Amino acid sequence: MKRLVIFSLMALHASLLMLHAQTTYDLPTKDASAGTIEVYLPKADKANGCAVVLCAGGGMRALAWDSDVKQMATYLNERGIAAIGLKYHLYTQNTRPQGGMQMAPMVDVTKFAQFPNADANPMHFPAGDSIIQQAADDGRAAIRFVRQHAKHWNLDEHKIGFLGFSAGGGVAIGATITATDPQERPDFLCTCYGPSLMKVTVPQNAPPLLIMTRAEHPNVAAGLLALFLEWKKASANAEMHMYGDGRGPYTLMSETGNTTTEGWSQQLMLWLKAKGFAK
Repeated sequence: MKRLVIFSLMALHASLLMLHAQTTYDLPTKDASAGTIEVYLPKADKANGCAVVLCAGGGMRALAWDSDVKQMATYLNERGIAAIGLKYHLYTQNTRPQGGMQMAPMVDVTKFAQFPNADANPMHFPAGDSIIQQAADDGRAAIRFVRQHAKHWNLDEHKIGFLGFSAGGGVAIGATITATDPQERPDFLCTCYGPSLMKVTVPQNAPPLLIMTRAEHPNVAAGLLALFLEWKKASANAEMHMYGDGRGPYTLMSETGNTTTEGWSQQLMLWLKAKGFAK
């Protein structure tokens, strides 16, 4: 009997793993070392056609894959949304500035004017800017690739967008504002505590923008407020949620009623539904 129970638990565990199994693809980019994506599809009977390209945070040095991709993929798949984890270009030892990465000056949300054109990159240097541009190229390639496979993956090619965290938000923004080909332009752009890492020129036909961050997050809150204003000055659709209960980043949270930030994932779903991207 004990063996039967163990076998049943192992079978259940295997089936759960299969629900969240992913497939990896190399992206056709200009760079020889192409970025990759991992595709997590929801059950066919739940799928609503929406796909979110997830850009994990990590300061352009690493990727917070477990929290920003795997956990979010599970959350999105349960709600019928496909999740596409993007492994974009990162800084290397050769592309970091000489003398190491220095701490940027701390700017609070009231000093948003210190980030003209919403460029909140704390430190520009040629090799680093090149990596940020390559990461944006990866983001555009991911949108194109998902659109090209939309029919095969049971997706609506007009419901494909970004959700970026921290530096990944900067990558998603960069990919959006540099997209000149409609096939590479996302249908929506969401960023969690991830300001732009380059000068922002809001494109024509800019996608709707959702920003979620904490008011006391140094530099980030000011940079995202500047981004919101750039979108609005361009008469583009934008919505911003500036939570007042903390300073730093956040992940998926349980509902405790102790903070407002913990509702960010529900706010994301409300926004996607209100904009017609999810059901």
